[in-house]
Amino acid sequence: MFKFLKDKLKDTISKFSSKVEESKETEEKLEKQPEIKEEVQGVIEGIEEIEETKEEIQKKSTQKEIIKKKDDLIEDVEEKKSFFGKIKEKIITTKISENKFEDLFWDLELIMLENNVASEVIDKIKDDLKSDLVDKPLKRGKIEEIIKESLRESIDSLFINQKNFLKIIKEGKKPFVIVFVGVNGGGKTTTIAKIANILKKNKISSVMVAADTFRAAAIQQLEEHGKRLGIKVIKHDYGSDPAAVAFDGIKHAEAKNIDVVLVDTAGRLQSNKNLMNEMKKIIKVANPNLKIFIGESITGNDCIEQAKQFNEAIKIDGIILTKADVDEKGGAAISVSFITQEPILYFGVGQEYDDLKEFDSKEVVKSLGL
Repeated sequence: MFKFLKDKLKDTISKFSSKVEESKETEEKLEKQPEIKEEVQGVIEGIEEIEETKEEIQKKSTQKEIIKKKDDLIEDVEEKKSFFGKIKEKIITTKISENKFEDLFWDLELIMLENNVASEVIDKIKDDLKSDLVDKPLKRGKIEEIIKESLRESIDSLFINQKNFLKIIKEGKKPFVIVFVGVNGGGKTTTIAKIANILKKNKISSVMVAADTFRAAAIQQLEEHGKRLGIKVIKHDYGSDPAAVAFDGIKHAEAKNIDVVLVDTAGRLQSNKNLMNEMKKIIKVANPNLKIFIGESITGNDCIEQAKQFNEAIKIDGIILTKADVDEKGGAAISVSFITQEPILYFGVGQEYDDLKEFDSKEVVKSLGL
């Protein structure tokens, strides 16, 4: 997962680190050369003074005077060594300017843009990295690890705290209603079946509602999943009011004491105002406990924009990203939670009912090689 972005990040971080090192060395030579030259000259002059003093000591006649001069010389030399050591430390531990950071960050920014990372997320990562690098003491040989650690913390902070999906359902009022939304082809119906499978394995009863009354074969597809899983599907005829189907599904759950109602809705483009208004009607009638957006991870910026628009329209409560197993770029996974300020609940990682993986931010960061 995210192999392409992982490889690109690894290469770019290495180049970025090298450029920081080279930049630091160049700036140090320009800024410190006069100072170093002056201080070294001072040390040389001090050594010459010591040599002259040694000659004077040799001329003294008493042992007492020789011992005293020897102690003074040792103290003087130690003082100069300490001062020279401070100069050396300044060379080893230096700082990078903001202007230089802007130049160096460009390659990393380009890689993230190419991998569908949202511009708002890039800006945040940039600010975090700048805070850790600019005008801060940086030791040579440690630059790459500092950059990696900063990226690791920055990306991890992009994800809104994970919600315990099953715990929320178990503690919620029955029937617990979940409406699934998203665009055409995003994998809603299959994902609903996967969720029903998870609930069944945890001894939570559910009913699936075929409120997608427009797409050809949508009802049959949900019914087929219902047969395989042994879960009832509530349906009307094609062309029926989706809100009415959702209403009937909830009433059925109430009558049969079923724990959860899973409402499938028709895929719709976030730009289609009429269909978005219809979705708002479904939400108003069903009054769901959770509204979950389902989008394809591999569509990158499109998925991010879709989630953003659906969130603005109905205020989603969580996200499931499908096809995460074949997403080599990872831009949507990194960006969508930060943009919507809602958590990713699951990753779809295959076509089988068990191929729904609980989201773990640490795993995402690890998969990026950080």
